[in-house]
Amino acid sequence: MTSDREDQQPGLMSERRVTIVGAVLAGLGPASLSLFTPAMPEIVHAFGTTEEAVKMTLGLYFAGFALTQLVCGPLSDGYGRKPVTLAFLGIYLLGSLGALVAPSIDVLILSRLLQGAGAAVGLSLSRAIVRDLFAHEQSARILNLITLILALAPAIAPTVGGLVMEVAGWHAIFSIMFLMGVASLLTVRFALVETVERDPSRVRLGAVMKTYRNLLGSGYFLFSSLVIAGTLGAYYTQATVLPFILMDRLGLTPAQFGLAMLFQSASFISGSLVMRSLIPRYGAYRMVPVGLGISSLGAAAMAVLLGLYEPTFLSVALPMAMFVLGNSFVMPAMSAATVAAFPDSAGAASSLSGFLQMGSGLLGTVVAGILGDAMLGMSVVVPLMALGAVLAWLAWRKLPEPALARAVVTRKAPPR
Repeated sequence: MTSDREDQQPGLMSERRVTIVGAVLAGLGPASLSLFTPAMPEIVHAFGTTEEAVKMTLGLYFAGFALTQLVCGPLSDGYGRKPVTLAFLGIYLLGSLGALVAPSIDVLILSRLLQGAGAAVGLSLSRAIVRDLFAHEQSARILNLITLILALAPAIAPTVGGLVMEVAGWHAIFSIMFLMGVASLLTVRFALVETVERDPSRVRLGAVMKTYRNLLGSGYFLFSSLVIAGTLGAYYTQATVLPFILMDRLGLTPAQFGLAMLFQSASFISGSLVMRSLIPRYGAYRMVPVGLGISSLGAAAMAVLLGLYEPTFLSVALPMAMFVLGNSFVMPAMSAATVAAFPDSAGAASSLSGFLQMGSGLLGTVVAGILGDAMLGMSVVVPLMALGAVLAWLAWRKLPEPALARAVVTRKAPPR
C-alpha cells in the first residue's frame, strides 16, 4: 500500500500532502458558515432588520454553495482541478470583501451568496482530488483524516467569531474570512499539483448532462450521497437555529455560544479519532451502521427533549453531540462510495453529491424557517433528516459494488 506516491510517480502528491490540501479546501465553507453564526442576532439590530432576513444570509450561502457544486466539478474535469479551484477562490474573496463593507442587509445577503458559490469548490474538489490519486480503504482513510482536520474549523470558528465580535465588532469576522480565502488560495497555488488531464470536451453541456444522468441513475452513487445528505444536511440545519436557541432563548453571549459549540465539535473530533483507529481493523464500511445507530439515538433524544420540555443547555447540547459523534463514523465510507465508481468523472460525482448535501441543508433551513420557532425546527427537522439517512443506507447496502469501483481498488471493501 503506497503511502507516498510522490516517491514513485513524480508529479503526483503524497497522502499527507493531499490530506493537508484537501482539509484546507474542505474546511473553508464550514468555517465561513460557523464563524458567522455568533453575529446573527447582533446583525438583526445592526441593520434594523428581521431575524428572517438575517437567516437569508445563511439560506443564500447554502444556495450558492449547493448550486455552484454542479458547475465547478465538471469544469475541473475538463480544465483541471487547480485553475478551477483558483478561480472559485477568487469569487469567495470577492464575496468576503463585499460582506466586510456591506452598507445594508441586501448587500450582505448578496455577498454571502458569492461566498457560498466560491467556497463550494473546496468541498467538491477535495474529494475529487483524493479519488484521482487513491482508492477504497486508502481513500476512506484519507477522507477520515480530512474530516478530522475539517472538524477543527467549525469547532474553533464559532469561538473565534464570538470573541472577535465582542472585541472588534461583527465586521471583523469578515476580515478573518478574507484572510482565510487568501490562505486557501496560496495553499492551492503552491501545494496543489494537477491531478487530471485537460479535456474540454467533458465540459460541453451535453456531456455534462449525460454524466449527471448516469450518476443519478446509479443507485450506488445516489443512495450513498443521500446518506451524507441526511447527516450533513441535519448538521447544517441545526447551525442556522442554534444561535437563536442558545443566545435568544437561553441567554448565552456570543463568546459563550462559541465556547458551547466546542462541545459538539469535540464529539465529532473524538469520533473521528476513534474511527481512524478502527478502519485498519474493521474497515470503514462496517462502521457505517454503528454511526447511524448513534446518530439515530441522538436524533430521537432531540425530538423528545426539545419537543416536549423547556430547553436547557444540556438538553440541547447532549443530543446534538451524540448526533455528530455518529456522523463521524458515517462520513469516510460514504464519501468514498460517492466517487468510487466514476474515476473519469470524479469531479462531477463529487459535485453532484455535494449539491445533494448542501441542498439538503438548504431545504432543512427553509423548512425550519417555515415552522417559525427555532425549537420546533430543531426537534422536528433534524430527526426527520436523520431518519432519511438511515433509509438511504438500508437501500444502498442491498446494492452490489459497481464493477468500476472494484477495478480500481487494491483491496476489495469489506462485506456490507
